[in-house]
Formats: sequence, structure tokens, C-alpha cells
Amino acid sequence: METSISSQDKKDFIQWFLGRYQLKKRESVWILNYLMNHESLLANVHFVLEARFCPRAMIISTHCSKEIAFRFYKKHIVTTDADKSFHDIRLHAKEPIYIQLNFKYSKQSIPYMKVLEDNPFIPDDYFINYRDKKLIHDWLDHSIYLYQTEKLKSKIDEALDQHDMERFYQLSEQLQQLMEHYK
Repeated sequence: METSISSQDKKDFIQWFLGRYQLKKRESVWILNYLMNHESLLANVHFVLEARFCPRAMIISTHCSKEIAFRFYKKHIVTTDADKSFHDIRLHAKEPIYIQLNFKYSKQSIPYMKVLEDNPFIPDDYFINYRDKKLIHDWLDHSIYLYQTEKLKSKIDEALDQHDMERFYQLSEQLQQLMEHYK
């Protein structure tokens, strides 16, 4: 994944972050320091939201967050062992790693937003809730109703233009049924 966020910007952010927040797991500090001091690794670091969907990811939390202290994901394996994740980072330095940081007001943090990237692994419908789905369904139903109504009205006009009263009555009945169905 190509990124427009420079390694220097990521390094500056990590320094800013570590200077302001206390992490729940001290190994998380070591990992972030290690990443910060290895520019070749930083090129493959991507800060994202919902990192659990990524094939290789870490979730790190501060004391001011209610989230789990540390979690490492690699494909379908999940661990809370920071040493194993550190070992994996060192062994697979050229592979992308996605990091989610949980801290108070993270979504309002300008420094975090500057390094945050879109997560390409989030399912398309992840952010759609029940209310959104209902609104979409209702809108689609209404659109279909309007389309069918206009189509029937057009056919009714054609039947009148052709003086086809039998077709006119038949289409008028269909329109009436459609309108009653959508009341």
C-alpha cells in the first residue's frame, strides 16, 4: 500500500504520542520506539481505525482508554503477547503493519488525524447500522413506487390517446392497486 504520509511525519507523531500518553503495557512503548528508530519499518507502518480487520495489525491502548491494553493480529491469529508481535515485526520488516491507537479524544486529535489512513480491509457495510439500512430500504421502495406509478400513468395516457378504453380501465385498476398497496 503506497502512502502519502512520510516516515518523518510518522516518527514525529510517535514522539508526540509517547510524550503525552502513558500506555497500558510497557512493551507497547518499546515497540513504538523501535518502529520510530527504524525508518525502513516506518515506511510500512499505517495508522488506521478498526485494525482488527487488517491481515497484520496491532492495537495499542493508553491508560485513559477503556479498550484492551494490547492486541496483535496476524491473519486469523490473535495474541496479547507483545514479545511475539515484536519478534514478528523484526522478522517481517518489509510487510505492512497496521496500528490502531486507542486514547482519549483520539478522533479529535489533529496529530493523529494527520497520520491516520483509510483502512482498506474494513468491510463495505461495516459502518451501516440498522437505521441506515431501514432508510435505504424505504427510499428504494419509494423510488420503485414512483417509477411504477409514472410508467402506469404514461401507459394510461397512451391508452387514452389511442381511445383504447379497455386498456385504460385495466391500467387504471393497476394504478389504483399500486397506490393502495403503498399507502
